Amino acid sequence: MKTIKIHPLDNVLVALEDVKAGETYEGVTAIEDVPRGHKMALTDMAEGSEIIKYGCRIGTASTGIRAGSHVHVHNLRTALSENAKYEYEPVSYPLPEPGKRTFKGFRRSKGKVGIRNELWIIPTVGCVNSIAEKLVRDNQDLVSGTIDGLYTFTHPYGCSQMGDDHATTRKVLASLIRHPNAGGVLVLSLGCENLTDEQMKAELREWNDDRVKFLTCQKSDDELADGRRLLRELAEFAGQAQREDIDASELIVGMKCGGSDGLSGITANPTVGRFSDRLIALGGSTVLTEVPEMFGAESILFNRCKDSETFDKAVRMVDNFKQYFVSHDQVVYENPSPGNKAGGITTLEDKSCGCVQKGGSAPVVDVLEYAEPVTAKGLSLLSGPGNDMVSTTDLTAAGAHMILFTTGRGTPFGAPAPTVKISTNTALYEKKGNWIDFNAGGVADGTETLDEAGDRLLDYVLEVAGGKKTRQEESGYREIAIFKDGVTL
Repeated sequence: MKTIKIHPLDNVLVALEDVKAGETYEGVTAIEDVPRGHKMALTDMAEGSEIIKYGCRIGTASTGIRAGSHVHVHNLRTALSENAKYEYEPVSYPLPEPGKRTFKGFRRSKGKVGIRNELWIIPTVGCVNSIAEKLVRDNQDLVSGTIDGLYTFTHPYGCSQMGDDHATTRKVLASLIRHPNAGGVLVLSLGCENLTDEQMKAELREWNDDRVKFLTCQKSDDELADGRRLLRELAEFAGQAQREDIDASELIVGMKCGGSDGLSGITANPTVGRFSDRLIALGGSTVLTEVPEMFGAESILFNRCKDSETFDKAVRMVDNFKQYFVSHDQVVYENPSPGNKAGGITTLEDKSCGCVQKGGSAPVVDVLEYAEPVTAKGLSLLSGPGNDMVSTTDLTAAGAHMILFTTGRGTPFGAPAPTVKISTNTALYEKKGNWIDFNAGGVADGTETLDEAGDRLLDYVLEVAGGKKTRQEESGYREIAIFKDGVTL
């Protein structure tokens, strides 16, 4: 299979391999070369005609287009505007029946579970980043038994911030401190920052003194010795935890894409969507973010909201994000990156229709603010930008045990939660095996169906939940980025 027409209504096909001028597909002969992942016109189109892919409009022809032509940025433009109106037209789809599944995880207090048992150092301010990093380097001997690792997540904030930015930093850090993948947490502060210990403790509200320790460096005669002592106490507590059988319904999995290409919406993203439906059918939870990459395809999600109240929350989430763009004098549709375009994605609608495939077909049960914790079983929408590091931090803070990250171009970075990289094409999987965990390219190669890939991904996710390390974990790639919108003092 060298090309695919994704939906019966489509007037373009997608090249799964490079198409040469003179080759014929779907009864249409290519009149020019079409690179892999890019689109070819199946009919003649007048200027202003709608271009249909995934059964949805992805833009309009900016000039006349002949059948067999390469359709891309030179002849296709967005049809988005900042003032879209929405009506609730509910739809529902049946879910699969995968049967009972379990994984080996860690039971935590108050009904929570973790898939890792790590020690985390959380700096409250960027000024102590180097101390946190040295404590990690100097105390690796504490990683033993059931303790999976010792890590810190540095950032430049915690001081010189005001208003919403200051509140956001405090909220994200508190969410990381509470994350169940951490069996013990050292909260490391300087002592004179805006984000005081008192504020941090007020944000946390409550904590287990055995699991969470606080160290203020300015109050310590030797912060490295004191840090070592506190980490040893945390290791003694965390080391008591043992893996046990836990029902798959306890899993929370975040879903994200980055470095997308023309195959993202055909192979990897719908594979993740099949997985999402299967986990939800098991009683679990999945979380979809990247609000700007819903623009142009939001109605696909809106009409799956479980009720009108959830629909209204989803509309507000998208409208608020559009207003965020407008308030900064930016147009809402200026999104696809140079790498996206090189891979075959033309407009934001093109990218968005592929992006939302990760949400599968399950009902949307909740809509969350930035870094708000997941509480509902099923598919939740989480407010946040498309930026890879900001959005994966958002997903982790919301409580995702792991993140499924689809990519057609490849990327090495990782979130604090295990980050499973899923390639859209086999060539990337074979070239960057040190980055990629799971290959969805077999869907394009014709070696498996989307349902088969979804079943295989569910198996893989349960392995990772049970302790199998991702490529990102093996490399030690972990970082956070906190959303920022205001003034830095």
